[in-house]
Amino acid sequence: MGVLKDILYKTSLVSTSGSMDREISHLAFDSRKVKGGTLFIAVKGTQADGHAFIGQAVKAGAVAVVCEKLPDDISDEITYVAVKDSSRALGWIASNFYGNPSSKLRLVGVTGTNGKTTVATLLYNVFRKMGHKTGLLSTVVNRINDEEIPASHTTPDAISLNELLDEMVKKGCEYAFMEVSSHAIQQERVAGQKFAGAVFTNITHDHLDYHKTFDAYISAKKKLFDELDSEGFALVNVDDKRGRIMLQNTKAAKNTYALRSVADFKGKLVSNTLQGLEMEIDNKNVWFRLIGDFNAYNLLAVYGVAVLLGKKSDEALTQLSLLDGAPGRFEQVMNNSSVTAIVDYAHTPDALKNVLETIAEFRAEARQVITVVGCGGNRDKGKRPLMASIACKWSDKVILTSDNPRDEEPLEIIKDMQAGVSPADYKKTVVLADREEAIKTACLLADNNDIILVAGKGHETYQEIKGVKHPFDDKEVLGRMLNLFAKE
Repeated sequence: MGVLKDILYKTSLVSTSGSMDREISHLAFDSRKVKGGTLFIAVKGTQADGHAFIGQAVKAGAVAVVCEKLPDDISDEITYVAVKDSSRALGWIASNFYGNPSSKLRLVGVTGTNGKTTVATLLYNVFRKMGHKTGLLSTVVNRINDEEIPASHTTPDAISLNELLDEMVKKGCEYAFMEVSSHAIQQERVAGQKFAGAVFTNITHDHLDYHKTFDAYISAKKKLFDELDSEGFALVNVDDKRGRIMLQNTKAAKNTYALRSVADFKGKLVSNTLQGLEMEIDNKNVWFRLIGDFNAYNLLAVYGVAVLLGKKSDEALTQLSLLDGAPGRFEQVMNNSSVTAIVDYAHTPDALKNVLETIAEFRAEARQVITVVGCGGNRDKGKRPLMASIACKWSDKVILTSDNPRDEEPLEIIKDMQAGVSPADYKKTVVLADREEAIKTACLLADNNDIILVAGKGHETYQEIKGVKHPFDDKEVLGRMLNLFAKE
């Protein structure tokens, strides 16, 4: 519950019509979720414009409406509020309605193309191990202490986000770690949040179907840092040339991390094996269970955040050394064969390259690398040939298959990928649109001690086809097939 005029704090009002002292008991930006006492916020979305549903919202019981353009048909019984940007207003309204929960705990946002889930998950696990009540908002799952809440988006909508943060506060959370996607920043889903700090991991080719240009994609990420206040911190990877760009206009304390450049948090990779990696951080050699150069960066980012949040160096490194990675991120699948089986969420060219380069570091010369990879439908088509080209460069055999085709035909997506396969690589490439058949074939092709990488879906336990999510788990299928053939 709240009074309308209080809930509208910082929403850049343009004009109002009706009483501002109305009691609001519910928020909605979807007219189908409106009930009595609702404040309806008309937002221009990617699929529909909420302004077209103001009438339906009023009929359903909305007592007040926030919009960018007042409707022609205004009821005297309803309060109408015009704002400059209703998407941004929604963020502030949701935060105000729930009592500004982000100001009652220390919220850290993690953005970047790759590494967001691992960094946020490791931070959650480290702070839990240190004895703190902690929340997590990630692509894989949302957590409030030990309670698990399924995640449907990388970053929830503004109302769901503030509801989750409010629940975290009620359950005593001191910290919350959150993946912040470029879509969420662009769509103002995190407007009104008070971040104690923000992390930039890296930026590579992704989401250009939405942002259209790489510069627009960079700008979306940068907006998170531009809006930090002077009490917060910014921590960026300066081995990525865009890292320093993120710091240009921020009011927050500026901090850097790197493996190859001069940085506030400097790491050195000592060794990298299938069992884990050894790093030198702050003149201390530490062994970690995670694998690969990319995870060396993730670990360094987590270490930096822990120190910036006031934790002692030794304690942070000790707890980090005990942790496993995030589900579906370079996750080895146990099986009864001698084949090394790896599942990874890599769904961008750079992420796939990172994983395959890491595999190349520890493979023996006689071992084959067999990669199963696809690309999602209704997403950035420009990365499809790049994904296939990278898979061919770093693999002995490549099986191009379906990922989440969504509304596209799988073979059309694969056709786009094939444009990246050079004539010299035709012989090493197989097309199997059925993902289970593709994984089965990889297992049949594998000899003793070979390495199979199944890329693209990672932690996901479904395959989205024509609007329906069918049960499908890469880890389960890969393990089952290898065990089946190991017994023959």
